[in-house]
Amino acid sequence: CVIVSGWYKGYVIKNKERKVSKRVFIPEYLTWNEEIITSAEMPLVKEVTTTLREWGSIWKQLYVSSKKERFSQVQRLMWDLMEWRSQLLSGTLPSDEFKELKQKVTSKIDYGNKILELDVVVRDADGNILDPERASVISLFRAHEDATAKITERIKEEQSNVQLDHSGVSARIQSSPTHSLYVFVRNFVCRIGEDSELFMSLYDPIKQTNISENYLVRWGDKGLPKDIEMLNSLKVVFTDLGNKDLGREKIYLICQIVRVGRMDLKDTNHKKCTMGLRRPFGVAVMDISDIIKGKTECLWVTMKALVGDIVQIRKEYPHLVDRSTVVARKLGFPEIIMPGDIRNDIYLTLHSGDFDKYNKTTQKNVEVIMLVCDEEGKVVPNSICLGAGDRPVNEYRSVIYYQIKQPRWMETFKVAIPLEEMPRIHLRFMFRHRSSQESKDKSERNFAMAFVRLMKEDGTVLRDGIHELTVFKGDSKRMEEVSSYLSLPSERSHSDSHKAATLMRSSSSVGGLSVSSRDTLTIATLVCSTKLTQNVGLLGLLKWRTRPEMLKQNLQELKLIDGEEVVKFLQDTLDALFNIMMEHSQTDDYDILVFDALIYIIGLIADRKFQHFNTVLEAYIKQHFSATLAYKKLMSVLKTYLDVSSRGEACEPILRTLKALEYIFKFIVHCRDILLPMMLRELSGALAVVGDGLQDEKRNSVELLNNILEVLSRNDVGDTFQHIQDIVSSLLRTINRTVITMGREHALISRVVACMTAILSQMDDRHYSRYIETFSGTTDLVDFLMETFLLFKDLIGKHVYPSDWVTMIMVQNRVFLQAINTYADTMNHKFLDNNSFEVQLWNNYFHLAVAFITQESLQLQHFSPTKRSKILAKYGDMRRLIGFAIRDMWYKLGKNKICFIPGMVGPILEMTLIPEEELRRATIPIFFDMMQCEHNHSGHFRKFENEIILKLDHEVEGGGGDERYMELLQSILLECAQGRPPLLTEVQHFVTLVTGLLERLLDYRTVMSDDSRNNRMSCTVNLLVSPAHFMENYTEAAYTLLLHSKLLKWSEEQCTLQLDFQTPQSQRQLKESLYDTIISYFDKGKMWEEAITLCKELADQFEMEVFDYELLGQKLNQQAKFYESIMKILRPKPDYFAVGYYGCGFPQFLRNKVFIHRGKEYERREDFQSQLMSQFPSAVRLNITTMPGDDIKNSNMQYIQCFTVQPVLEIPPRLRNKPVPDQIINFYKSNYVQRFQYSRPVRRGKVDPDNEFASMWIERTTFITAYKLPGILRWFETTVSPLENAIETMGQTNEKILTMINQYQCDDALPINPLSMLLNGIVDPAVMGGFAKYEKAFFTEEYMHEHHEDRDKLMRLKDLIAWQIPLLGRGISLHGKRVTDDLRPFHERMEECFKQLKKKVEKEYGVRELPDTDERRSTRPRSMLRSVRQSICSLAGSECGTPTKTHPESML
Repeated sequence: CVIVSGWYKGYVIKNKERKVSKRVFIPEYLTWNEEIITSAEMPLVKEVTTTLREWGSIWKQLYVSSKKERFSQVQRLMWDLMEWRSQLLSGTLPSDEFKELKQKVTSKIDYGNKILELDVVVRDADGNILDPERASVISLFRAHEDATAKITERIKEEQSNVQLDHSGVSARIQSSPTHSLYVFVRNFVCRIGEDSELFMSLYDPIKQTNISENYLVRWGDKGLPKDIEMLNSLKVVFTDLGNKDLGREKIYLICQIVRVGRMDLKDTNHKKCTMGLRRPFGVAVMDISDIIKGKTECLWVTMKALVGDIVQIRKEYPHLVDRSTVVARKLGFPEIIMPGDIRNDIYLTLHSGDFDKYNKTTQKNVEVIMLVCDEEGKVVPNSICLGAGDRPVNEYRSVIYYQIKQPRWMETFKVAIPLEEMPRIHLRFMFRHRSSQESKDKSERNFAMAFVRLMKEDGTVLRDGIHELTVFKGDSKRMEEVSSYLSLPSERSHSDSHKAATLMRSSSSVGGLSVSSRDTLTIATLVCSTKLTQNVGLLGLLKWRTRPEMLKQNLQELKLIDGEEVVKFLQDTLDALFNIMMEHSQTDDYDILVFDALIYIIGLIADRKFQHFNTVLEAYIKQHFSATLAYKKLMSVLKTYLDVSSRGEACEPILRTLKALEYIFKFIVHCRDILLPMMLRELSGALAVVGDGLQDEKRNSVELLNNILEVLSRNDVGDTFQHIQDIVSSLLRTINRTVITMGREHALISRVVACMTAILSQMDDRHYSRYIETFSGTTDLVDFLMETFLLFKDLIGKHVYPSDWVTMIMVQNRVFLQAINTYADTMNHKFLDNNSFEVQLWNNYFHLAVAFITQESLQLQHFSPTKRSKILAKYGDMRRLIGFAIRDMWYKLGKNKICFIPGMVGPILEMTLIPEEELRRATIPIFFDMMQCEHNHSGHFRKFENEIILKLDHEVEGGGGDERYMELLQSILLECAQGRPPLLTEVQHFVTLVTGLLERLLDYRTVMSDDSRNNRMSCTVNLLVSPAHFMENYTEAAYTLLLHSKLLKWSEEQCTLQLDFQTPQSQRQLKESLYDTIISYFDKGKMWEEAITLCKELADQFEMEVFDYELLGQKLNQQAKFYESIMKILRPKPDYFAVGYYGCGFPQFLRNKVFIHRGKEYERREDFQSQLMSQFPSAVRLNITTMPGDDIKNSNMQYIQCFTVQPVLEIPPRLRNKPVPDQIINFYKSNYVQRFQYSRPVRRGKVDPDNEFASMWIERTTFITAYKLPGILRWFETTVSPLENAIETMGQTNEKILTMINQYQCDDALPINPLSMLLNGIVDPAVMGGFAKYEKAFFTEEYMHEHHEDRDKLMRLKDLIAWQIPLLGRGISLHGKRVTDDLRPFHERMEECFKQLKKKVEKEYGVRELPDTDERRSTRPRSMLRSVRQSICSLAGSECGTPTKTHPESML
């Protein structure tokens, strides 16, 4: 259903036929059947919708501005979002795909917002928009940092040609610490003819090493899995992959194929061949770098990168990973070690060997058999796993390489043994030659052996890496007896060479085995165990009771142990440390060592790699630190450290200690009471010098405080009131001063400001109240408040956060607003009385409050509708709150207000200009209060008036103010003045002055963005610009520079350069330079008369002041040339055009006004009009020359009227009544003119077909411009004063009566109704001749006192009123002769009204008489009749627009 202008267009579906018919519906008859959808995902859909709307408007702007590349980019982003929005709404996505899509959507939105320079959207870990109401300031700040970092990384990906379509997946993968690769083996097609084993693993080709353990699939000789139930279910997940693995340059998926059967496939006699031999067959390799990084998915071999560990992916991808899916773990620990992940795996790689052939003619076909045996030689069953997905086996048999001296197997398998059995276990390797014929193969015996223990004598596990084992020879049966080899060295080393030589000499003493110096075996081991360690020191600490004498050394060396090794045994290590502390309760010998060890371990947990061990650590802290002995001992050590630090003695960085103890601070409430004061004492000193010192220590100080504040902001940590109070008392002022002293470019400034904001946000009224009471005296409190106000003002004026961190900025504003209002209450209580009034403090408050209300981040009118609605929904309009507070604070000042006049006029003006209706209505009355206050103090308000006029120019030019503001300012001030009659007149004058100025400033601002140079110049007539701006208008340029030159004196005073000219040193030099330029412009504009005037002034200076006769001669020669040019050069007369701009579509300065334009030389009206219309493409051209009606004037469109007018010659007094040459007079016919006339013929009365001139009248309109032309502009507005307008209106009314009387006298057939309506409309008592308002406006002593120059015009207006009476009398007499009997009562009433009107007018303005109508045929001179007519109808003859008739067919 589509809504169009209140109607609905939609379809009706008929149930039976299922036919669809299109209809238009009236809303009142429409019933909506809505289904309420409640879905957790709906906020995301709403966000996508809002984003698309916002991007859509920007997208259109990009198109209009021809930014094609960005336009196309945004278009692609929007298409993606629209497609994904449809998928989200479908509700058919599995949970894993939904999460992946959600990540892609949010990633795309964030990326698009960044490239479009929109605001950063901060999200939680699940991609949901973070609610600032529920998040602490510190977590919000960190979320902004994370969001910015992610977006920056995404843009780098984009610049590195990473496809946008996959940036979301890539971003999600990078945001997760653990990853997995899902592989589904569809089929294995290879003609082998025998059983085979497929070993699949991940491989790094650069480092040439396996990344994961093998996934083993046993394939039958029939082309199907050996376990037929596994058909179509061969799935594996390679887990424990980290971001470092994803960062590898290349990752391959390799598949090693081992066939199991004959030695040689060419052997056809199966009965004689040895079977079951593992022989290498082939290898398959696939580069999966892009797949594992989430950039693509494989279509043929099913592969997909998954986010999370095995527990997470089983939950999120149940359709892919089920219980039948094999898990292949990484060779090594993941980057993030999970506490519950208990492993005890030893991976062994059969690396290579070197075997001599001895007495054989060919090399041996060596098979290695490995067994897991205990110290008695018994084989440990099911302890070997050849690959994930395969059952454990008792023995391992290697691949056989045919007649190779140095086989290189590189086969990896896993040995899994119960932990308690580990000390008794060793691995035994047996070497056998295998024959291709079964008969020979049965007789073969093991020809050598090797072994290795898994545990060393010191209790540590076998080290990781390459091991070259000693190969022993001897009787095959003796090789299987542990007594014959277990006491021998298992590995070859330089230290063992002597022992080996001894063994060779006396083999009988060691069970009949001898070392084979020509045979070697190399293996590699990797221990992945959370219970076995390869570190002696850690093992000594874990088993400290066995060797207590080594306890101190082991505690000291704990910090030297690799962090991963410690964290793997976190629980056991913590057990050991607490047992040490508890079992030595009577002594403090180990307290400091245990304390240091705990600090080291806690510091490790802060590493992202071990972050998931927080839960283990938290549990330990809660359980063990709640014991009185434990926390008392540790607090004692901490106090010792702090005492050492406070004395300035060398001490391990105390901040690291405090940061570690932050974890204890989090969970133990009664520890917090002890820890917090210690922490605050150290932090106070550290933060005071945060601008100096090492960067890491400074960052640690700030981060520690931020972490403490974040902990205290939680709802689950108990009562925090006193803790917040301690922080406020100890650190608030320190933090404030730190921010003040730090430069805005300091790397930590944003963190410190966030810290300060967090403190303020967690304070309530009680905190503020108690803190204020801590100041010892008023001076200290005033200093604090002034510091705070200046700090807030500085932070508001220049945010320390990026401009797109809108959420952070708005939260800061909200916190600052609460603080400002609270401090304002303090000022009211403590510093408002006259005795304690602090002018500077209040001044700082007002300037801060105005800076707050006018800051750019709160100006909602500049934001898009989407952003504006978001801000209003979350934070409201904070401008109104602070604005009302400013108003209330101002009115509380009382007599002290005068201290802020005129200083606060500008800031208050800036506030009132904010385009918010309620705010304006609340704050504009402050202006009247200021006027009243100054008037009471000084008897006038000139300071206020001067200041507001001065500031208004600057504010409007900067974009403030509008017509609505002008209306409110006028109405509110006048309304306020009504209650103060003594001020009324002055306020009215002020309002008239200010609104007039404001109107012109708004016009100026409007046209500054206009493309029309003429319009801009019209609004800047009071500004001097470079002559280049006038293009070819040399005359106008000269007049403009002449204005500037008049400001200079003929003196040697130094002057400041105002224009881009060569810099003269004195006013005389500058004025002389300007005159030369002006004269040259007048010369080019052929205005030689003006040039001669300036030449004379310069000549006088050269002759009488500076006595430079050389320059005098040059100037006189130039002057003579100008005289000659006047007489000899023809100067074309420019045409003048009247242009009317009608309709509300024009700016205020043009609207419904008429201007006279001076045309260029030989410029035709058509050309001028065409150029004029091009400036207003949407304007409609009016083809009439009369004044348009109100319908056009009040229209929202633009109408332009243009016609030619004639200048009225005004001969200068010095030329009057003298024989002046035409060349001189002709100049004044089109120059120095201010009056222009337009004449048009009109037809009135009967038209004589034989003589058209008998009924032709000429209507002549006179225009008077504000300034003479030419001038600084090519056009000026015509001006008619209100009095002149009244005279013209009265003359037109008289003319109308006279014309109608003339018509009725000449034509007896005319209907009587028009005459009746005209006469009754004038004599009606409500109208009183139409001049009642003129009497109130002009015939008052006040007007006559203020307008002495209008005395003659006032007499003329009275004369016109007096002449109206005989005209009305003549009309009523004529009406009485023509009226019908039905209208006789109407006529009689009209006569009665006329008698009253006549009596009043003749009493006030005298009696006038008209000649009798019969006299029109008399011999009375026509000139006398015409003069009477002019007296009746015009202002000054025929110059004010009254018709003039030139023939005798007239009443007069």
